Amino acid sequence: MKRTKLLLLAALLSTGTAFSQTLKVDQDVANSLTLVKPNALKAHIQYLADDKLQGRLPGTPGYQIAVDYVVQQLKDLNVQPAGENNTYLQKVRIRKAYTGNGATFTLISDQKETALVQGRDFAFYPNPQTPSVQVEAPLAFAGYGITAPEVGYDDYAKLDVKGKVVVVLRGAPKNFHSTIAAASMSLSTILQNAVDHGAVGVIIGSSNPNPRATVPNLSRGVNSVMDAKGKVGASGSFVSDQSKVLAQINAATFHTLLQGAGLDTAQVVANLRKGTPSSANLPAKMKASYTSTYQDFDSYNVVGKITGSDAKLRDEYVVHSAHLDHMGVSTPVKGDSIYNGAHDNASGVASVLEIARVYSNLKQKPKRSVLFVLVTGEEMGLLGSSYFARYPTVPKQKIVANINTDMPTIIAPLLSAVALGAEHSSLAQPVANAAGYLGIAVEADPEPDQNRFIRSDQFSFVSQGIPALHIKYGNKTKDGQNNLNKQVEVWRASFYHKPQDELNDSFDFEAGKHYVQLNFLISYQVAQAKERPTWNANDFFGGRFKK
Repeated sequence: MKRTKLLLLAALLSTGTAFSQTLKVDQDVANSLTLVKPNALKAHIQYLADDKLQGRLPGTPGYQIAVDYVVQQLKDLNVQPAGENNTYLQKVRIRKAYTGNGATFTLISDQKETALVQGRDFAFYPNPQTPSVQVEAPLAFAGYGITAPEVGYDDYAKLDVKGKVVVVLRGAPKNFHSTIAAASMSLSTILQNAVDHGAVGVIIGSSNPNPRATVPNLSRGVNSVMDAKGKVGASGSFVSDQSKVLAQINAATFHTLLQGAGLDTAQVVANLRKGTPSSANLPAKMKASYTSTYQDFDSYNVVGKITGSDAKLRDEYVVHSAHLDHMGVSTPVKGDSIYNGAHDNASGVASVLEIARVYSNLKQKPKRSVLFVLVTGEEMGLLGSSYFARYPTVPKQKIVANINTDMPTIIAPLLSAVALGAEHSSLAQPVANAAGYLGIAVEADPEPDQNRFIRSDQFSFVSQGIPALHIKYGNKTKDGQNNLNKQVEVWRASFYHKPQDELNDSFDFEAGKHYVQLNFLISYQVAQAKERPTWNANDFFGGRFKK
């Protein structure tokens, strides 16, 4: 039976039109695919999710144990080092920044000064690069702070904000596709757009009328990555020296600002949801000062390489990624305080290691090279992947695609899959081909409101103009109910980001094997193809980020 399946898979691979006509897919590939063993995935997860790793929090001994384990696994597979200085490591210096308690924020309007109260009326994000900041600037309301000509929307149309601090609401018009909406309203996108229009800061307003609603508590610090020159290399809350302030204000303060310009808050919110910009200059300016303090520590991305076989294409790279970190030791739940992260994301790391095993065992390597990148700081804001995608250890322009694996949720047979992000580029075709070979259906995202495409490490590559995707479960089930998302909802309530996410009977390791095979077959096609992947014509992400 095993030999029959092997020959059938080889026949499918060798006759499939999915592959480039110059690609020779033979018994070599089929043999290597059979090396993916459920027990191997279980062994990786068992090690990485063990209590001795203390939840793999970056900067801790437990995370370093995980790094050492992954490095040794790559060495054992004869995967070459592709990090810095001929090692498997890329150093990621993480800075946790804190705002000082003595921050001041004064609104000035009609010669009247109103001092706001820190922690009640406003909260300043710390500046990860400048320890002491003073700013005095006029204010302007810029709606959602979105400029999206791809879908005919611009909050900055006819609004001059040069030298001003813009006040915005977090949100997007209701007619935006969920993925475009999520990307447009991300904090870093809002900040970058403000800077691009000449603003010197951003204030996030709240329209929540509940008097108990508060500004965020940032006392635990805000994370960024620093480069070798001491500048910010990656951050979700800082984009430029030009931006002096990022703050959030409560609903009462936001309402007062709009009211000063003759704007009705409820009407503004309704107009924005309908897709009607309501931007305006505000008859007020702000004067503020705040300090920031820092705690720095080093963490590491792990980078390995299988060198391609084509003399020219071997200088191009397909990247497999997964985040190695989790949440460490934190608030106890049911008497357990170690957040082991077995599903999230020891299972993803295990998947990438087994993909590396498949590539390692190919007698004939693919034409392009393949990178295996296990990143740090995903749970801290996609820090490790953002830093790698911006400052990769290979030439950035030579990275042709990213296939990311983050918590594949292997709790049921993989009968169908969702390729998050593939619909934006030519990667959709190798996904369809690979899934067809394995008898796996391809479905649309059953939970689009989760916005997973921009919430995991593949988006770090997208934001650098690199086509990327992330394979997740589809809804197909053996009983024909086709409602796996309901089962996942129950699982998530009990396990996601909780200490209970540890090695237990919730795992379906056979499904994990199929994830490995599917991801491998996708990247293998890309690594073999004559042309690199391309963004679809008029695609939002391709137009926004293509370099």
